[in-house]
Amino acid sequence: MTNDAKLQNTMTKKSAPKKRKIASLDKRKSRVGWYFVLPFLIGFVLIYLPVIFDSVKLSFFKINILQGGGYSLTPVGFENYAYALLEDPEFVQVLVSGMKELAFDIPAIIIFSLFMAVLLNQKMVGRAAFRAIFFIPVILSTGIMGSIEAQNILGSYMDSASGIDDGSGSSAANEIVSAVDIERLFSNMKVGTDLMEMAVGWINNIYDIVNRSGVQMLIFLSALQSISPAIYEACRIDGATAWETFWKITFPMISPMILVNGVYTIVDAFTTQSNSVMSFIKSVKSSAADGDVVASAMSWMYFLIVIAIVSLVALIFSSYVFYQRRD
Repeated sequence: MTNDAKLQNTMTKKSAPKKRKIASLDKRKSRVGWYFVLPFLIGFVLIYLPVIFDSVKLSFFKINILQGGGYSLTPVGFENYAYALLEDPEFVQVLVSGMKELAFDIPAIIIFSLFMAVLLNQKMVGRAAFRAIFFIPVILSTGIMGSIEAQNILGSYMDSASGIDDGSGSSAANEIVSAVDIERLFSNMKVGTDLMEMAVGWINNIYDIVNRSGVQMLIFLSALQSISPAIYEACRIDGATAWETFWKITFPMISPMILVNGVYTIVDAFTTQSNSVMSFIKSVKSSAADGDVVASAMSWMYFLIVIAIVSLVALIFSSYVFYQRRD
């Protein structure tokens, strides 16, 4: 080959357009995911992050109101935290009682939502209507209905002396409660006190449990519907019972959603308006002169406790979660 031919071949290679590298499907999905959360990240950095920084800073200061208007901050270190833990007579008690209450409510919500999801996943007439009915409380708990529920107006009315007037001068609701005396039933069965208190707490909070189980129910339904029917058909051919199929097939395959629902329920229960600790912190903020800084310290201690509980639950559940391989 002559020098002119070599030179022409080299120029042709240089002038040829380079092939673009096509990103893999996983990379493109990852990129779309980042685009999806980008508005939240921008809002978090520009709006929430400065507020969080000011809240943490405020918990280490004392507010001094100036005569001409305005205020000044005096650093006091961990004095606000020490006051909340050691000097405030109610914070620790409210915190412990709130933890005990949520220790009963959170498992009840997860168990009830899983039970109802399994039932609503069966083939039956009116299945869509039943699903909508069980999700209605989630819709009603927003807006003005949520405000009414937070004030517990209906519960106060039912607990009043008058109750529901049926014309006989007595409360129909009180008569029902007297007829179904749960505590007396369990005491006659010689059941332990702790189990009796747990059952009574669940029964008394059944409305709240149903009201807060709608989202978890939908998540469990989506997980149940993602299981291939061929797996259940193979179980029936092998002679497995419904009980064995649930514990050997259904439960392991929806275990990732149990972890998701566990974390979601914990966060939702610890931050709801009806939470006793949240209500107490709000009352502290508006009651005392230094309520802002003390409430800020209480909030951050409460936040660390919630993060510790969520991390512990995620660590325990993650060791038992089954992830289906899709090679």
